[in-house]
Amino acid sequence: MFVAKAHNPPLAAVLITAASALLAGTTLLAKALGTDTLGPALHPMQISHGRFLFAFIVIVTAVGVMRPRLQRPHWGLHAGRTSFGWVGITLMFASVAFIPIADATAISFLNPVFAMVLAIPLLKEGVGPWRWLAAAVALAGALILLRPTPDSFQPAALLALTAAAVIGMELIFIKKLSGREIPIQILLINNAMGLTIASVAVSFVFQMPTSEQWAALAGIGALMACAQACFVNGMARADASFVAPISYATLIFAAFYDFAIFGVIPDGISMIGSAIILTGGLILVWREARARQA
Repeated sequence: MFVAKAHNPPLAAVLITAASALLAGTTLLAKALGTDTLGPALHPMQISHGRFLFAFIVIVTAVGVMRPRLQRPHWGLHAGRTSFGWVGITLMFASVAFIPIADATAISFLNPVFAMVLAIPLLKEGVGPWRWLAAAVALAGALILLRPTPDSFQPAALLALTAAAVIGMELIFIKKLSGREIPIQILLINNAMGLTIASVAVSFVFQMPTSEQWAALAGIGALMACAQACFVNGMARADASFVAPISYATLIFAAFYDFAIFGVIPDGISMIGSAIILTGGLILVWREARARQA
């Protein structure tokens, strides 16, 4: 499930599309849990705890079935990756309770931009004019989604923006880990450490979920684990330049779920801001593809 696969772009497209639908589903359930849709609203730290708990159960089951050969882990990198990942996903779950899922999802696409900027001092990577252009375009789209006017400013959107920056830092740790350890080991340790952190944090805010909320928490963890599996397998079957634009389908699924379940219709500002962020992301993908060819 997590080993090298034959080059198969059509199957990769199906897997990445499935991953996008599953990831958007996690934000849908997080919004339902963060509001009073399924009962008294749960704290974002309790939602992220459910995400790690049930994802860990799924991944441990997969490890038990597959029995991969595990390596000696780099605990420092895992601790950094997990800490930033837990903070980022908690902030993301907090934001979707207050703003449209599509807006939060669009802002989350700034992750690669923040990772690119952070890679300059942390990984000593060079950044050319095209990368800076992509970053500027994407950030401009985020500013539009923030609606920076006294009457329409959405403070909760800053949660999503901060989440994108924090997860951008997580990507730096993932990049450092990816050349050292196999993907399923990274996922296993990440979810084990994340569950430990989340279990301590949730003890301060825990409230007994309803049966529907327990089901939604389990759904978030299972969807996240399945999305990661689809994404890893999709990346193994096609070039990153082919896969990355397809992952933006997450925004389409998020907008559809928000409309179908909560009746939220994206307004003009949301559509313009999202389109600009996607444009910045596509410029970055195009530039990376050109760089690899060169």
